[in-house]
Amino acid sequence: MRPIIEFCTNNMHHGTAKLMKKLEENPDYDVIEYGCLGNCGECYLAPFALVNGEIAAAPTAEELEVLIARKIKEIEDMLDLLGG
Repeated sequence: MRPIIEFCTNNMHHGTAKLMKKLEENPDYDVIEYGCLGNCGECYLAPFALVNGEIAAAPTAEELEVLIARKIKEIEDMLDLLGG
């Protein structure tokens, strides 16, 4: 299963635009940008994205990148445990 990573256009002022472009280059990810993800409080406060529908938020875009990678690894590990 390919991870789906969703970004909010309104969150790009936190530096997530560069991160989104970088993740788009990975053919193993589905990266989607929306005008709004409906998490306005999160969006205003810090860089964030949704990873398979789960919020990932961090103080910086660089830390968000690490968190997204960690969440993707957790998903992959879970799928391996389930035999899929």
